[in-house]
Amino acid sequence: MRYQNKLQLKEILALVQKEITLEWRQKYALNGMLLYLISTIFICYQGFKAKAGVIDAITWNTLFWIIMLFTGINSIARSFMQERAGRLLYMYSLASPRGIILSKIIYNSLLMSILSLAGFVFYAIIMGNPVQDILYYLISVLLGSIGFATTLTLVAGIASKAENNSTLMAILSFPIILPTLLIVMKLSKNAMDGIDRGSSTNEIVILLALDLMVIVLSYILFPYLWRS
Repeated sequence: MRYQNKLQLKEILALVQKEITLEWRQKYALNGMLLYLISTIFICYQGFKAKAGVIDAITWNTLFWIIMLFTGINSIARSFMQERAGRLLYMYSLASPRGIILSKIIYNSLLMSILSLAGFVFYAIIMGNPVQDILYYLISVLLGSIGFATTLTLVAGIASKAENNSTLMAILSFPIILPTLLIVMKLSKNAMDGIDRGSSTNEIVILLALDLMVIVLSYILFPYLWRS
């Protein structure tokens, strides 16, 4: 049993390395996502004519997470859609489905965390920074990024089996990711207001539970989806 777990861990790490290598070779994809993120923030700035102290905290926080949500959908949708039929067949014969889905969740979590942190820095510079507890807000950003990545990766795997996968991805993702979005918005709002960190323990526990639940569901259900 321990030997099998060690082999699966090596397989997952190899698949994550493969994802990173492919992303590094296709730098235009990552640059395109960063350009999309920066452009969206700048358009919001122009639309709101926002300057430090002008836009209220609730709008500031809500707008940030809406931008992160659409960035996540656009970036993670490529997880399975960019894979060609030949490569999928090769992976089918080479790797286990559980290793594939876990590696994509790990990679997308890393990618979403990088995009979210970069987006927060640029967003705070452009739109002003009303956050009182920066460290706790960054924790909420990381937890939200992992929550988005886990859910959207599973949805991307389901949508990849349909013909119009991009439309199905958008339709399926919103109702599923809504609980995570609402909880992370509440957690980050507490950090913005500088509320005692102990009062946000429930939100953190719920976010971690949601992430764990999606990972377990992916681990159980993806092999059946992969065989189809």
